[in-house]
Amino acid sequence: MFIQKNFSFRGVLSFGGFHFLWQLAWASIVTALFVFTEWKLISIPWVPLSVIATAVAFYIGFKNNQAYDRLWEARKIWGGIVNSSRAWGSMVKAYVRNHKDEPQSTDQQLQEAISRLFYRHIAWLYTLRSQLLIPTPWEHINQGKHVSRVAEKRMNRFGVGLIDDENTEDILKKHLPTEEYQDLINFQNTATQIIDYQSQDLAEIREKGMIEDFRHMELQGELNTFYELQGKCERIKKFPLPRQYGAMSSIFVGIFIFLLPFGLIPEFQKLGEYAIWVSVPVTALVSWVYLIMELVGDYSENPFEGMGNDIPMMSLCRTIEIDLKEMLKETDIPKPIQSKNGVLM
Repeated sequence: MFIQKNFSFRGVLSFGGFHFLWQLAWASIVTALFVFTEWKLISIPWVPLSVIATAVAFYIGFKNNQAYDRLWEARKIWGGIVNSSRAWGSMVKAYVRNHKDEPQSTDQQLQEAISRLFYRHIAWLYTLRSQLLIPTPWEHINQGKHVSRVAEKRMNRFGVGLIDDENTEDILKKHLPTEEYQDLINFQNTATQIIDYQSQDLAEIREKGMIEDFRHMELQGELNTFYELQGKCERIKKFPLPRQYGAMSSIFVGIFIFLLPFGLIPEFQKLGEYAIWVSVPVTALVSWVYLIMELVGDYSENPFEGMGNDIPMMSLCRTIEIDLKEMLKETDIPKPIQSKNGVLM
């Protein structure tokens, strides 16, 4: 997540400066052909081109709205994970205790059960994050050679490469008993199975008299909430912005950029003999604005891609981990994730 209020000029150039150069070159080529050849049919009327420009602008606006909706929905889902995780910790601490006249468990056994439920939840958070970062076929890292290289470079500079990311296996080893780790690491959807382990553990705790039936149902309901939130994340991750909208948008922008110099050249020719060359930077600037609008939406439609536009899942996971461990009165508390290069991951 980009946290700076505004992008620097250098940052804008880094994101789209190359595109301005090739658009400048294309406008120069068309203008030179118009000036130095007799092929005057190279020009087209401005009116139909302006209609195309308006249609493309509306189409890009629609696509960017949908991309923003996906991004904002993902942030709301993770906000729900944060709130429900805090509620889970508070409920576990309040509900897991001896509820019968004669205590069935010692204070140590109760504390171990509480800690186990806390730590397993922390493992679920980081595992879910790791699973959401697995690339899908439509994400940039899996596209053509140039797009993949650019995506990898941006991941290292404005994405997952910014943080010293712990391996999911190391996190599971740290927060789960050895036997559970050996079982869970082999599942295809480890996050789902962790919640199932939580459910089975709650059932055993209830049988031992550490929790009442009604409280057990409340905690199970909270686990169902985690399943629901996980499913919402997976829906966004595994179902892309429909490609008939995403792909056609880039095609329409490409057509407009191709035609734009043919329409602007005659208009600038009316201003004078040398004014025609002014159309070159103007054409490049207009083309660049349209292309950047397209790219902003394109890089925002996948909020779990591992780039700078992502939901800051690592930071949110660490925030929840800190909250839960402070509830346990632990002293070895990890530090919050800090932003780097203007990005919080």
